[in-house]
Amino acid sequence: MRKSHPVRRAVLATAATVSGIVLLLSLKPASDPGAAQAAGGAAPPAAAQSPQGGAQPIGDGTVTGDAVSTQYGAVQVRLTVSGGRITRAEAVQAPKGGQSDQVTSRSVPKLNRAAVTAGSADIDTVSGATYTSTGYKKSLQSALDKARAAGGPGGGAGDGGGAGGGSDAGEDRARTVTGEAAQTQYGPVQVRITVSGGKITKAEAVRTPKGGQSDQITSNAVPKLNQAAVTAGSADIDAVSGATYTSAGYKQSLQSALDKAGG
Repeated sequence: MRKSHPVRRAVLATAATVSGIVLLLSLKPASDPGAAQAAGGAAPPAAAQSPQGGAQPIGDGTVTGDAVSTQYGAVQVRLTVSGGRITRAEAVQAPKGGQSDQVTSRSVPKLNRAAVTAGSADIDTVSGATYTSTGYKKSLQSALDKARAAGGPGGGAGDGGGAGGGSDAGEDRARTVTGEAAQTQYGPVQVRITVSGGKITKAEAVRTPKGGQSDQITSNAVPKLNQAAVTAGSADIDAVSGATYTSAGYKQSLQSALDKAGG
């Protein structure tokens, strides 16, 4: 009996070793799914980033879409893009005359806000303004296409009118730009702006309606318009009461100057 003890011990030791190996092998598959799950959890963010990384960026600046003809008149959209996002949208052309004036005044501001919010042409049609909305979205898409085409390396959607070429130089150095003269019922209005650090630091009307009552209207309205342009930093300013034509011409020339300055 004593001679059998070593054999039994050997058998027991062998069994214990085999059990240990089996236990280790059984634990390994359990750890693999965890590793695979961790790898799988990291994949979705990469996949989510790929569409953005592959999308063509929108070039900064001001760009105007194609004019789109509708049953009631042309619609044309101008965009201002900063940091790859739409910061401003406006309809530089919209149906006019008769009931179209009411439809345009009601729908266009909504479409402008929707374009900025959505950052794309995927916006809802304004109820009661189907044709205007359709034309707006087509012109908006055209503007976005142009901005993306200019958004590649070294590109820019804005008009490159500044000396020095680079956007950094334009930001650091003050520039003076004169807009196109806008014709009004009482005479032309032309605006000159000074831009520094990407902001309007000065605005002045170099041409205004003159003679008779126009002198009084001009002296009252133009200083207010100049101040509003500097404060707003854009042509989105209110018309001065009693100076509707002068205000409209001022804003048109101001926008022209902004376009030349690159938005």
